[in-house]
Amino acid sequence: MAKKTLEDCPPETLADQVVVVRVDYNLPLNRDGEVVDDTRLVRTLPTIQYLVEAGAKAVLLSHLGRPGGRPDPALSLRPVAGKLEEFLGYPVGFCPMTTGPQAQEAVQRMKSGEVLLLENTRFCPEDARNDAEWAEEISFGTKLFVNDAFGTAHRAHASTQGVAHAVRRGGGGAVAGFLLERELRFLSDAMADPEHPFVTIIGGAKISNKIDVIEALLPAVDRLLIGGAMANTFFKAHGWAVGDSLVEEDRIDTARRLMDLAGDKLLLPVDVLTAPSITSDVSTCVSACDEVGEAQHIGDIGPRTAELFIDVVGGARTVIWSGPMGVFELAPFRSGTFEVARAAASTADRGATVIVGGGDSAAAAVAAGVVDRITHVSTGGSASLEFLSGNEMPGVAALSDR
Repeated sequence: MAKKTLEDCPPETLADQVVVVRVDYNLPLNRDGEVVDDTRLVRTLPTIQYLVEAGAKAVLLSHLGRPGGRPDPALSLRPVAGKLEEFLGYPVGFCPMTTGPQAQEAVQRMKSGEVLLLENTRFCPEDARNDAEWAEEISFGTKLFVNDAFGTAHRAHASTQGVAHAVRRGGGGAVAGFLLERELRFLSDAMADPEHPFVTIIGGAKISNKIDVIEALLPAVDRLLIGGAMANTFFKAHGWAVGDSLVEEDRIDTARRLMDLAGDKLLLPVDVLTAPSITSDVSTCVSACDEVGEAQHIGDIGPRTAELFIDVVGGARTVIWSGPMGVFELAPFRSGTFEVARAAASTADRGATVIVGGGDSAAAAVAAGVVDRITHVSTGGSASLEFLSGNEMPGVAALSDR
């Protein structure tokens, strides 16, 4: 890649040096404050272990949730520090402040090979504002900033972009960690020279946040499969009734335009799973896409659609999947998403490149029991969409050039 990575930093240059690392530990917590999905944390271990083994002092920055620039005990990173310690097998320090004298003292006390996690960057309003002075503070005088947070690389925040600029202004370097480098490599390769047939599966609730990626992918893909609630807006563009289902009324014209643009490449569901309500104990029925009843809610693709999608995915050599086919979190509506997940895994088993675009899709692959068979599961949902759309990633653009 055109940007420097941690591989460009020999271990002997890191000994006894403070290295600031932006990680993405925006992990889901249960009501007891316990981490329930540690995927993003696990993916950062190679970067942290490389620094520790080199004798660096690794200072970790991350956000968690959306506290709105104010401290929120429910969104503290303290339990995440404990989870990280379990995986590393040695102590991980935690500072309840992100900046200020307490944070400065905690960093100054560090010894070679130690790891320190600072408190949630978004407890501080300066982060989202990309405040230059605050970015200077969280650089802690380092000569090396490592961005290993792909999930936030599309944000122009102080802890992603600002600190990189601050370190480089001071004569230091800003590089990609091993996780970020791997994410960019897989997505770049998939877009630059995909092996055909190239199939993209787009699901989820809304067209609005996926218009750019659909338009960017259309020239390259052989087939574009649409599922999830966003398909309802396409149904409405066809003039079909969708009952009480979720529809983006202000995006119906957009759906028409995308259908015209895609032509035969676009494959919409031919049947759907409907119910009087989207709940965990409801009875469902199968309806043709143009025969949905007035009081019905569409919650999943139907069995005929699943068969069509499986057939297309099964013949692909490159697959990019972003967004579930239905409300897979509820048992009555998980079949379509799980069938697609299994088809994607089987295709990967046969040697195809299958990339799952983070967020709900990754959770679906886990729930379907196939995540370990997928070629690459991205840790960034919105970030992967931004990258695939061809938009600049501020957290990547700010890194040092090779």
